[in-house]
Amino acid sequence: MTFITVPTPRTEQQAALSELTKKLCLRSSWTAHHLAYRGPRTASTVPTSSSSAWASAACCHGTSLSLPGSTGYSNSATAPAQPQGRNLRAQTSWVPIHVRVLASLTVMLAIFVVMTVLVKVDTSSWTHSFFAVTIICMAILSGTSIIFSSSVFGMTGSFPMRNSQALISGGAMGGTVSAVASLLDLAASSDVTDSALAFFLTADVFLALCVGLYLLLPRLEYARYYMRPVWPAVFSGDEQMPQDSANPLLVVPGSSDSPTPPLRPILKKTAGLGFCIIYLLFITSLIFPAISTNIESLNKGSGSPWTTKFFVPLTTFLLYNFADLCGRQITAWIQVPGPKSKVLPGLVLLRTGLVPLFIFCNYQPRVHLQTVVFQSDVYPVLFTSLLGLSNGYLSTLALIYGPKIVPRELAEATGVVMTFYLCLGLVLGSACSTLLVHLI
Repeated sequence: MTFITVPTPRTEQQAALSELTKKLCLRSSWTAHHLAYRGPRTASTVPTSSSSAWASAACCHGTSLSLPGSTGYSNSATAPAQPQGRNLRAQTSWVPIHVRVLASLTVMLAIFVVMTVLVKVDTSSWTHSFFAVTIICMAILSGTSIIFSSSVFGMTGSFPMRNSQALISGGAMGGTVSAVASLLDLAASSDVTDSALAFFLTADVFLALCVGLYLLLPRLEYARYYMRPVWPAVFSGDEQMPQDSANPLLVVPGSSDSPTPPLRPILKKTAGLGFCIIYLLFITSLIFPAISTNIESLNKGSGSPWTTKFFVPLTTFLLYNFADLCGRQITAWIQVPGPKSKVLPGLVLLRTGLVPLFIFCNYQPRVHLQTVVFQSDVYPVLFTSLLGLSNGYLSTLALIYGPKIVPRELAEATGVVMTFYLCLGLVLGSACSTLLVHLI
């Protein structure tokens, strides 16, 4: 977006609103960039306030941007989780899945097209209205991305486990590509407006591609086989049906009825895996990006760009996303422990120890805990790798196990429930990370 400095005096309220609008403009460009490569992931936290990004914005707009008390991160998990909880039953009952997917993709594409057009529009004469439009667009994007993600994951619950694993790994691959793109932009781009335009255009292309590919999906015989409707189940909570092979007795060709699934038995059946997902995402979002993005290089004083400008993008975003991708991809070959094993929640609880490890790295600024135990830049690299690897492996196991421990006709609803667990963990971690930052 282009902002023109108005020479007439402004009130403090107008000046504050103008500054906030500029920050939202930059946030929107990062969001477009993030969604373009990662897709509408529920577990998305967007690096919107790194010092280099604000420096670019200041250069572009000719003003000094600062965030008093900023922790260097922006959590986008809290808002999307609210419509997920309210619409959980609606998504799994009377709204057909193809309507949910196509409608959410269409709405997201329309919003990004509008944002792309606004990138080159001078909004200085209607700052208040532009601020309102931005807020409304962000709220709608949050809701529709959650509906899309939960619907697609619910749909893959009826497919073999390898398809769910591939879906989750694809999201991590997008995160890695997104981190690489942000590094290239940081190194080569000199105009934040041109960067925003490139990110938004990329988002437009990818969303349009998603619409086209989803329309082609029913033409595949493989997809049609697993997407056929089945008889409603009498679910006792004890039986388990193998998901990698469809039961022909349950298939109802031409049936269009979509009865409301029994959510209570699903929640009971998936309680253990739900705890694993919630706690996994709680610990991950507690550390990343609230703590990890504020860990500085101990050699920052050397003035090298690798210890200043590129340190956080490399050691936090790129490294975490790549480790997360590796962890998720490993589940394609190794799937242990099993869904009923007590080792899985044990490994999940062990990740709690990562919190003090990150706190006692060179986190800055420090107010209450002045001791830095790990006096080397190698430690945050190792800890971030462990955080991403464990998050990718354990969360993927828990997510793909969920739809496979219920009868096939409940797999879609169970997939939506697993996405709800994921969002709940993000909300809790994001909320507690704010408190943790103030305790360091």
